[in-house]
Amino acid sequence: MNKRLFISAFALLTLSAQAQPTITPQVLQALQQSYTNSPTDKALLNAISANPLKSLALNRANTATPDTYFNVEVPYSGISDQKSSGRCWLFAGTNVLRARAMQKFGVNNFFFSQIHLFFYDQLEKSNLFLQGIIDTRSLPIDDQMVRWLFQNPLSDGGTYTGVADLVMKYGLVPQDVMAETYNSNNTSEIDNVLKRKLREFGIALREKAEGGAGQKALEQMKTEQLKTIYRMLVMAYGEPVTQFSWAPKDGSGKPKSEPKTYTPLEFYKEACGPVDDLYADYVMLMNDPSRPYNKVYEIDYDRHLYDGHNWLYVNLELDDLKQLVIASLKDSSAMYFSCDVAKSLNRATGILDLKNYDYESLLGTTFGMNKKQRILTFDSGSSHAMTLVAVDLNSDGKPVKWKVQNSWGASNGHAGHLIMTDEWFNEYMFRVVVNRKYCSEQILEILKQKPVKLPAWDPMFAEEK
Repeated sequence: MNKRLFISAFALLTLSAQAQPTITPQVLQALQQSYTNSPTDKALLNAISANPLKSLALNRANTATPDTYFNVEVPYSGISDQKSSGRCWLFAGTNVLRARAMQKFGVNNFFFSQIHLFFYDQLEKSNLFLQGIIDTRSLPIDDQMVRWLFQNPLSDGGTYTGVADLVMKYGLVPQDVMAETYNSNNTSEIDNVLKRKLREFGIALREKAEGGAGQKALEQMKTEQLKTIYRMLVMAYGEPVTQFSWAPKDGSGKPKSEPKTYTPLEFYKEACGPVDDLYADYVMLMNDPSRPYNKVYEIDYDRHLYDGHNWLYVNLELDDLKQLVIASLKDSSAMYFSCDVAKSLNRATGILDLKNYDYESLLGTTFGMNKKQRILTFDSGSSHAMTLVAVDLNSDGKPVKWKVQNSWGASNGHAGHLIMTDEWFNEYMFRVVVNRKYCSEQILEILKQKPVKLPAWDPMFAEEK
């Protein structure tokens, strides 16, 4: 055999050894031989195995003091803190509303109570789950919808539509009227206990239905179950007020007027008046390149109330979406905004920048998926909601960077804010909510389309935390 034929035969044997459905000894040997164990590899192994990847991948050339100037910024004050809870959606939504309240009451510092709405959110989601179990009682236990319900009976995450539906049904109260508790700031333990109880109740409802119980009997049983859930929520969060006395205070804490008595709905109407329909008057926008643009989509069961609204959105290309966002900011209107916040975030500086970390050089490989591919493979999705308050435009009117008011406390990030480059915005921004008045006639026409219905397990299911 000549040398060329020998090399070809060896190559075929090597390929044959590697092309296996399992890791055979031959495949393992090929993998072992692919690792060179050079001096550089040894040094990297020693460093990487003993340190957080993020600290080693930090791009030192990109850690200069950030540019914090923005030529378009909404007036606001104060930073909220969701602590160890998944309530970012609730903080983002009420932060948008509290700007109106501060202007209405003539105060520089004011916060709504998040726990007031969160109590009802958890109660409504419990009802949503239990009613879903009743509605699907004729389906087998391994049906995909039934399985999804039992996998997701409750969550502390949510969406803007949840804020809108809850506020319009249950109103708002000031933070000093209903204060946070340990469990509202640390939701994971009580969340797990509630989910366990709801699953138990769900099985009981299915068993009663199998025994011949009809809709009315099942819903009576559900009401009894909700009494237990209500008590558990009161133990964790306190019972929401139904009426209270309150007056705005100046910077020294002195009341600016005589206290007035309100119900939560009355207070919402006075604090945020003139009152919009927080759902109908706003448009949820998405940038999802995995689906056709200029269409309306609705995600089944992506709501907080059984009688509430599913997450319904218009899918727009980035440039079209940015035009609406910029118009809103120029008109001093902050917006509910959500993104994949963990990607390329330097928490110490509060900067979201694609150049923050260089995992490629550290690990000797590349990460080449685009936004569409990341969505389709569940590598990226909307994970956190904040309040979009500023944009910096260049001389051509194009955005250079953006700023959001976060809910991780004033000491986190850049004085409680995150600043994102426009390049990062393009890759990891997903949702924004704007008032209809900023939408073009073309977008309002798109909204008249019959929505494309997506299942509850779709990658774009909204669960910001």
